[in-house]
Amino acid sequence: MTTKKTTTSTELRRCIGSTTFGIEPHEAPIADFPVQPSRKDGLGLMCRPHWTAYTRALRLAAKARKTVQAEGETLADATIAREAKRARKPRAVDPEVAAAETLIAEVDALPGPEHIERVGDPDV
Repeated sequence: MTTKKTTTSTELRRCIGSTTFGIEPHEAPIADFPVQPSRKDGLGLMCRPHWTAYTRALRLAAKARKTVQAEGETLADATIAREAKRARKPRAVDPEVAAAETLIAEVDALPGPEHIERVGDPDV
């Protein structure tokens, strides 16, 4: 008697989302994925609603780039301005912390036996 193997298909599939446009990855029904013949399994990577949101966000980003360029500001200038906004201000260094880090570096530079003795001192 021969038995026929049946393949059990999962009813959910992983939608990859897009971190760039704030689309979270999630599980979605297989029926929600568009057909994509070029892929091995024949299905797309994103569910239909998220694919629509992704392509819409791409289109809006392209429009924004064109607007920036039309206003005379180059894309490089816009990128530099955006990075300058994101840049962190340097933190103020506490003098006590700086002194402690210097002491640690000095103790770490000591040869083996002296290092071991010095590490046991209360001021280190």
